[in-house]
Amino acid sequence: MAEAILKYDLNDSDDCMAHMRAVKSLDMALVLWELLNNSKRTLERAMHEKEMNKYEALDMVYERIYELMDEHNIKLDDLIV
Repeated sequence: MAEAILKYDLNDSDDCMAHMRAVKSLDMALVLWELLNNSKRTLERAMHEKEMNKYEALDMVYERIYELMDEHNIKLDDLIV
């Protein structure tokens, strides 16, 4: 059986951020899954039902991205900065 152990020094800021990225990887994957598989159809339907310009459509897409990230408690500042 293959085994892997990841070890982080949580007193080191770079290691702490790497740890947070590892911990949030499933949440990030779930957001991507939702965007690519479910949100696309939902957004397409909403855009078809409602007459909107390209900027309104773009705003709708970004709103959905931010909603999903909030639902999965993903804070980019904790993972990037």
